[in-house]
Amino acid sequence: MTEQNTENEQQTESPVTDTAAQKSELETANETIASLKDQLLRKAAEFENFKRRAEQNQMSFAKYASENVILGLLPVVDDLSRSLKSGREKLENDPFFKGVELIVNKFTKLLESQGVKPIESVGKEFNVEYHDVMMQVPRADVAANTVIEEIETGYFLFDKVIRHAKVIVASPAEEEAKN
Repeated sequence: MTEQNTENEQQTESPVTDTAAQKSELETANETIASLKDQLLRKAAEFENFKRRAEQNQMSFAKYASENVILGLLPVVDDLSRSLKSGREKLENDPFFKGVELIVNKFTKLLESQGVKPIESVGKEFNVEYHDVMMQVPRADVAANTVIEEIETGYFLFDKVIRHAKVIVASPAEEEAKN
């Protein structure tokens, strides 16, 4: 009889143990599924972010692809502008002067059509993001740190500064500096 009791006890314990083991396996499987779903969602989001960054990089590259060529042309524009400035007083009615003026205007319009804009500097407050200070001049008639003269024009290519403006900035007048 002891053998039968032992068999009966094993039979009654066996279904309970099997059920507990199955529940444990089921919980483990559910945790694994949840973990894998989480990983899948994270990888999908990571891939979407990668795609978005790649598209932005590609658009940025296309937008600013002409930057080096434009930087090479800016000194030519500067030279032509300086020629006009120096000749304006003497040769205003000269046909050659008028021809150079037309060329500069066409050149400027071409650059504008490519997204190039000059940085407005004179009369504005000095901003390190747009200007390089070449010199400071004490001035009482202008607020300190105001751009009073532009030595070399700075330029934007769309929203990016491709060349800082080289400027002369007003500093406090000597009398104010002593006080």
